[in-house]
Amino acid sequence: MSEETVYHIPVLLKPSVDGMNIHTGGVYVDVTFGGGGHSKEILSRLDPTSHLYSFDQDEDAEKNIIADPRFTFVRSNFRYLRNFLKYYGQEQVDGILADLGVSSHHFDDSERGFSFRFEGKLDMRMNKRSGLTAAEVVNTYDEERLANVFYLYGELKNSRKLASVLVKARAEKYIGTIEEFLAVIKPLFGREREKKELAKVFQALRIEVNQEMEALKEMLTAATDVLKPGGRLVVITYHSLEDRMVKNLMKTGNCEGVMEKDFFGNVQTPFRLVNNKVIVPDEEEQERNPRSRSAKLRIAEKKTTDE
Repeated sequence: MSEETVYHIPVLLKPSVDGMNIHTGGVYVDVTFGGGGHSKEILSRLDPTSHLYSFDQDEDAEKNIIADPRFTFVRSNFRYLRNFLKYYGQEQVDGILADLGVSSHHFDDSERGFSFRFEGKLDMRMNKRSGLTAAEVVNTYDEERLANVFYLYGELKNSRKLASVLVKARAEKYIGTIEEFLAVIKPLFGREREKKELAKVFQALRIEVNQEMEALKEMLTAATDVLKPGGRLVVITYHSLEDRMVKNLMKTGNCEGVMEKDFFGNVQTPFRLVNNKVIVPDEEEQERNPRSRSAKLRIAEKKTTDE
């Protein structure tokens, strides 16, 4: 189906699925199904006794569902990983893969409001059935809260100025479209850095709208609990906020990076790092798929009780 092929080009496909250490009779989870690229690769390596559960909260992803008795699609945010695995009778699994990048499908769909390249509604919801839209955030958050969103999730130095300008503008007229939003904020950025800065603004709003950091923390905590000893956690990150959280969890067992040490000074963590150095796409992949340029792959294995 041509629609599937353009939905999203999977990033770091082979190294990420290799990192899952797939074996006979295993149960695996792809918490970010999207266009199904990683899931298809996982399925191609499963024997008849293995199973794959794939999560996605976006109804558009359902068009890419794979007809295979070894596959179950879960229409849900990955923050509910533990609940749904329990529902399907899976207390523990052998491997979990998360590709935290926003699919090119979302950026290219003007109706979804994820990109400043198009006109359209200021929406940005991954799950179109629920939650605040980006327009509601922009028009209802008080100035301090807006500034915090831009500072924490976009790492924008002029976050206060940005919030102030938006609050003044919305007092005159509701900001409901990408075009209206850009008309207010573009004058704050110099031409030479405009695209980079606008990307940060849109990233910040998207993270807030979809509660991405809270959801990621819940998923990573659940993954720690549901992985079997020897099970693999494989995560592809794209920006420093999520990467820091993943790195902290793998190194210390918690998303905050708080180290607990035993009597001998060894860090108490349920994980063993499989790759001490992050894996990044090679030049060929970066050329083929520009969205992969900021990708980092981290792999950790759940320790066994005797480690």
